Amino acid sequence: MMIEITMPRLSDTMEEGAIATWHKKVGDTVEEGDVLVEIETDKATMEYEAYESGTLSKILVEEGELVSIGTPIANIDDGSGDSGDDDDSGEAQSKTDEPADAEDSKGAAEKSGDEETSDSDAASEPTEKKSEASQSDGERQFASPLVRKLARDYDLDLSTVDGTGPGGRIIRADIDPLLSEAPSSTKKKESAKPEATSAPKEAPKPSSDDERRGSEKQPISNIRRVIARRLGESAREVPHFYVTAVADAEELVKLRASLNEQLVASDRPKVSVNDLLVRAAALALREHPEVNASYVGDDADHTLRHSRVNVGVAVASDVGLMVPVIDDADTKTVTQLGIETKKLAKLANEKKLSPAQMSGGTFTISNLGMFGVEEFTAIINPPEGAILAVGGTKQEAVVVDGEIVARHRMRYTLSSDHRIIDGALAAQFLQTLTRLIENPWTIIA
Repeated sequence: MMIEITMPRLSDTMEEGAIATWHKKVGDTVEEGDVLVEIETDKATMEYEAYESGTLSKILVEEGELVSIGTPIANIDDGSGDSGDDDDSGEAQSKTDEPADAEDSKGAAEKSGDEETSDSDAASEPTEKKSEASQSDGERQFASPLVRKLARDYDLDLSTVDGTGPGGRIIRADIDPLLSEAPSSTKKKESAKPEATSAPKEAPKPSSDDERRGSEKQPISNIRRVIARRLGESAREVPHFYVTAVADAEELVKLRASLNEQLVASDRPKVSVNDLLVRAAALALREHPEVNASYVGDDADHTLRHSRVNVGVAVASDVGLMVPVIDDADTKTVTQLGIETKKLAKLANEKKLSPAQMSGGTFTISNLGMFGVEEFTAIINPPEGAILAVGGTKQEAVVVDGEIVARHRMRYTLSSDHRIIDGALAAQFLQTLTRLIENPWTIIA
């Protein structure tokens, strides 16, 4: 019987995936639990294991190709009977062996083999310019097929890139900074062929507007594509409204300084203002469970109220916006929250967050205070009902007991889904949050 392998959903935001590396070739025996393929999603490169044993009879999606969830990517013959797929398999192989032109042949040759090539294979391969860079010690620097393809297309120098994949291999996340800097004019046109008899053609001139703007197209990462889609849908479909409050954070600043002094003396990690805010918001959500909820739009619209307080913390990682989730934030100490947040932020920058670490959130906090931002609004992260946008803590002149004094102040804005949260409820939530911030001992008690 022929078993069809389809592109799996590896995260809650994933809609498509790219084949990074096939670990099996057509004709190879596949055992249950074997790593069959590495798939690059919008958030990470993950190994996909075979769930059934058999023989890999056909590869339908080659390395470097991007397809939607549910698209067939390979067939496995379990050996229970003649599937009649041999001819198809041979046809697929012949298509791989006979690419349309020399550039395709080069790409197909790279795709058809393993990352580790034999000495004889290496001798027959054309010398790579920049996509097959060498280390200073003369050893070959390995990169995933998708990375090699992008390196050729955008003329990227991989010798300056440190690989974070298995065995130091360069994966897609490692080259995002280079891709963001690569001008579109360096992208090769694979279909272009030199004409022996005709004079060189002039490059097409940009339109007058593009010329005036000095515009250049830039490649967009999978992560940025998903961010654009999800937040675009949220902004269009969710009726947002915004409520802003300001808190006197003088005591919070003093408490944090005192805590960190004692923590350093005890050789324990410091806590940040954001750690205290996550704890305060979690406690406020516990007092206002109606905010810790989601709107479910189906045949019988309803509110889904969550019994657990799982707070997502927006992280501006090197590969795009990520929102790792801290489960049961209301039950954890400020120190625990700080340790977990730092760990998740590190994984986000390395693009190693698991799907479980990025799903299941009930509320999100986005803090731009460290960038000098005083106040802003944020778009709700579906399917959550609200998000808190936090500005920086700074000293301002305020009146206290009839006198003008300098006090630390903090502004924050709650973006709410008006289908389940009204203005009064949002205001009450911010009142509770402000009370906790202005009496910070209640956050750590």
